[in-house]
Amino acid sequence: MRRTQTQLNQEVVDKYIASGQPWPATARQMAEWAIQNKEWVPPRGSIVNLCADQLSRTMSEEYITDAQGRRVRAKHVVRTEQEGKQCYLWDDIRRADHEHMEVAFQQRRNQIVADCLQLKKDVDSYNENRQPVSPIQMIFDFTEDLTELELASV
Repeated sequence: MRRTQTQLNQEVVDKYIASGQPWPATARQMAEWAIQNKEWVPPRGSIVNLCADQLSRTMSEEYITDAQGRRVRAKHVVRTEQEGKQCYLWDDIRRADHEHMEVAFQQRRNQIVADCLQLKKDVDSYNENRQPVSPIQMIFDFTEDLTELELASV
């Protein structure tokens, strides 16, 4: 069975650790080691993928100030399917149709919820398996955090 790029990259990380390199380590340290030791070879199409990744990051970091003085993201992405392939369509909040923005906001919310679920699993696992004297507690109601941050940005 063919391994995915993610599986291959996980193997590179395991080899890095097994080789006795500094740990914990930055992704850059691991990348330098992997390239030097020919444990990582750029996949086909990697230049186009790298460019697309950089453009996506750039768009996700572009902010504008709205009419009310709020700093908001300018570009928003929707994950969709075209011709049987998953793709990501970007649009600008100032020009995008309502449907695009509705889907983009819902997908971002779903990502946040998924991140929270994973964080809860991680914390629960740590607390149950390491049994610290003071278990780590997480609060997933962000109402107060949002209010505090909104007040701080005024």
